[in-house]
Amino acid sequence: MTKKLIVFVALIFSVIGYSQENTSSPYSYYGLGEVKFRGTQSSRAMGGLGIQGDSISLNLLNPASYSHLKLTTLAVGGTTTFTNLKNETEDGKAKRTSLDYLAIGIPMGKFGASFGVLPYSAVGYKIQNVTTNNEGQQIKKTFSGEGNVNKVFFGGAYSVNKNLSFGADVQYNFGNIENESIEGLSIVQLGSRERNISKISGASFNFGGLYNRKWNEKIDVYASFVFSPEARLNSSNERNLATVTYTANGTEVVNDDIDINVNDTKISIPTRMLFGLGLGEKNKWMLGTEITFQSNSQLTNRFNDAASSNVTYKDGQKFVLGGYYIPKYDSFSSYLNRVVYRAGFRYENTGLVIKDKEIDDYGMNFGLGLPLGFSKIDIGFEIGVRGTTYYNLVRENYFNLSVGLSLSDKWFKKRKID
Repeated sequence: MTKKLIVFVALIFSVIGYSQENTSSPYSYYGLGEVKFRGTQSSRAMGGLGIQGDSISLNLLNPASYSHLKLTTLAVGGTTTFTNLKNETEDGKAKRTSLDYLAIGIPMGKFGASFGVLPYSAVGYKIQNVTTNNEGQQIKKTFSGEGNVNKVFFGGAYSVNKNLSFGADVQYNFGNIENESIEGLSIVQLGSRERNISKISGASFNFGGLYNRKWNEKIDVYASFVFSPEARLNSSNERNLATVTYTANGTEVVNDDIDINVNDTKISIPTRMLFGLGLGEKNKWMLGTEITFQSNSQLTNRFNDAASSNVTYKDGQKFVLGGYYIPKYDSFSSYLNRVVYRAGFRYENTGLVIKDKEIDDYGMNFGLGLPLGFSKIDIGFEIGVRGTTYYNLVRENYFNLSVGLSLSDKWFKKRKID
């Protein structure tokens, strides 16, 4: 058991040291970037539903689920995203692959614990804009950004009885975000560059509850609740101004640069409240819904600059409807009858308002859970749309291919003494 824990901790540190650009959304410019989905691939395939605890699967969406585990479970998952970006005049394509989570859950009787690492948000975009000044000269502006905010978490849960459990997570958030803008005449290989770097750090918390009871002999009713209070993270900020030129092969050469003193700031992870309700037949089917309220009006720019006079934040909401079906979970004659078939729908008002236009995000999900003894492989597909082309904004049509691996075993075994 000790060797397995050491290997897992080593994996966590290797993930922490691995930097990845796991978004290509221009909307990741705002706030802390594009907030990533926290759950496992089995939850993602149901639209992001997390109202159930499971004996051999981690539910990272609700910490109260950890005490439902009966076997030690290691979970890892990743996603490849294919995106088509379009505004009123242009379109483009992008592809990104990212690690979504690496976590372990450990049962302890009525207690349960989990720890691991997963991304909170990501920044990744590059936008070029050409305008004409009063002298008729073309001005080329390039805006780019990259970075991630990751979090290491540790959580515990307690089952009051077979129907009710409570849990909590403590998370340490950390990462670097870099934004850069370059402006110059299109016909001259010379420009001015502004580079802003923020080093993000700070703690956040997550509290949850799960409840289930029998409706009748076959049907169970499920209810879930998650509360995440506002977290104020530290943003240590740097700004550099420079004059740059470009060689024939496009290499950037810095001629003169100067560091500008800017204030460190506080930036929020907004308050979030989630309520869920569902019903189903154990090991057969489940249908549920969740609604999330998020105080995105607490969001601010990292440098307290007016990033855009046309940008505001308002409180956001997310609605999820999803479920699963298993033809016959204990079938010996047909493997397909033991497969978990999942589907879901998700609609989110992100709270981001640009040019008085709300940026919405919605998607359809489908997935399969392929059993391998007490372990499983989860495969999920998502088709979604974010944003709009109105007022020359960007609409993102994306397709996500997600794969997760869940390995369950009994790590803690009593030694026999002769």
